[in-house]
Amino acid sequence: MSLERSKKITELQSQYMMEQEKQQQLASRRKKGLFRRLTMFGIIAIVASSVIFTTMFSQSKAINEKIEQQEELEQQLTELQKEEKILREEIVKLNDDEYIAKIARRDYFLSDDNEIIFNIKE
Repeated sequence: MSLERSKKITELQSQYMMEQEKQQQLASRRKKGLFRRLTMFGIIAIVASSVIFTTMFSQSKAINEKIEQQEELEQQLTELQKEEKILREEIVKLNDDEYIAKIARRDYFLSDDNEIIFNIKE
């Protein structure tokens, strides 16, 4: 019996009903538009944040490599400064005749007057 009643009920086509339908359709479109905008904004935000993250990661890696390279170069600089100091001292010593005579006696077994050289193997 209720099926017969539902078939007999007709919708009213009044101005108010048409406005309500239009408002519902407009609200539905707005919801769809809002959902689309939020989805696009989310995608853009994810892409932008991933680009920023990868850029920061690569820059951080480059900075760490530069810091390591700087530390290596500073260590090399200190070693070269020590070597330069030793070489400068050697230059000063080589200008001294007594030092040259000492090296000649040691390396080339040259002897001074009234001097005997004994070669002792260790």
